[in-house]
Order: sequence, then C-alpha cells, then structure tokens
Amino acid sequence: MQTLFISDLHLSGQRPDITRSFIQFLQTTAREADALYILGDLFEVWLGDDMILPDYHEAIEEMKSLTETGVPLFIMHGNRDFLMGETFAQLSGATLLEEPIIIDLYGTPTVLLHGDTLCTDDIAYQKFRTMVRNPEWQAVILSKSPEERLALAKEYREISQVETGQKAESIMDVNQETVEALVKQQGVLNIIHGHTHRPAIHQFEVDGQSAQRIVLGDWYEQGSALSYTSNGFQLRTLNN
Repeated sequence: MQTLFISDLHLSGQRPDITRSFIQFLQTTAREADALYILGDLFEVWLGDDMILPDYHEAIEEMKSLTETGVPLFIMHGNRDFLMGETFAQLSGATLLEEPIIIDLYGTPTVLLHGDTLCTDDIAYQKFRTMVRNPEWQAVILSKSPEERLALAKEYREISQVETGQKAESIMDVNQETVEALVKQQGVLNIIHGHTHRPAIHQFEVDGQSAQRIVLGDWYEQGSALSYTSNGFQLRTLNN
C-alpha cells in the first residue's frame, strides 16, 4: 500500500484538462492508497463555502466518492483556497488539516505543510498572508456579496501577477534557515510541502543529523504525485 501526496492543482474552469486529470487520478491511483493528502492550492480560488463555483462540483463529488470507498482524504489550505470550511469538508468527505502537522509515515515522523510559510524572504507576501489568514478579515470578506468577492479575487490575482513578475526567483523560494528552524521546532527530520512549484528532494543537515525536504510538483503542465510506502518513496509525474 501507499500514501499519496499532491498539491498545487489550481483547479479552474479555465483549465478543464487538469480537472479531468484529477478526476481520473481519484478514480484510479487514489483508490489503491492508504490515504491521500492534498497540501494546499487544490483550487485556483475559493470564495467561500456558500458560493462554490460550478466548475468545482464534479471534482468535489469525486472526492466524496473516493472517501466513501474507505480511502481517507486530508486537505490543507493553500494561499489560494484558504476560505475552505466545514461545508466543503462535508461535501468532499475530506478532513481539513491545520499546518504544520506531524504524521507517522510508515515509521517516519514527517512534517506536512503547504510551504508558503517557509518563503520568509518574500516579506510582502508574508504580510499579505498574515492579513488574509486573520479570522476577522475572513469574516468581513465572507459577509460581502458574491459579486464583491469575485471582484476582490480578480483584484488580488492581478496584483499578485504583477508583483510576482517583479520579484527575483530566489525571493519566492524557501529560506533554508527557516526550514532548519522548523526541523528544530518540530523535532522531525522529514518534511513534505508544495507551494513553490519546484519538485525536488533536498538533503541537508541540522545539528549533525541528516534531514530531508520533499517538494511536490504542481499540475500546470502535467500531474505530479509523491508515493510513499514502507520501502521508500517516489516523486513522479502523471500523464494527463
């Protein structure tokens, strides 16, 4: 058996091929898993559980179908879908996870997180993240009309695209000191995250101990998944 990890699908009506690939993944590979973890940015945008976009309905129904077969589904908020709540969890059958969280992965304690909190060189983004993760800010947003929320989402996306184009690539990647601080804080030497869209396996040392950081790939060009078993792991691409 295997435990599967994916992230950064950014499901959207503008990319129906990725939604189809995700549904196929849920109907095939995921059915054989011990559990499926989605570590953030499952959706391109989530405007609240009270206004789920029609483009998401089929994917949500397939997630529910997966869990009804007995496969546990765990989902973490990303920087695009942090407004997902309990109604979404009930509709999809998923358990929403707070980050960071430690799981026992076939005897290996492992820290899971989306990954954006590790990008501490991007000061502007970290300030924005603090604002949008504030419950009071979220309550104000959710009190707005659907039209107002759509307009705000478009505005934030346009601002993000402009700012991203002006930033150096290194600023938007993780900060190694922050990674090592996480290892020390959590007391765990194995990390899995997404967010940066730079799939890789990083080996490093912390206080003389070997540590590992596995970065999940995104689903922009093709699917990407990490398969973990008691015998090891494989970070692989999936055919669309």
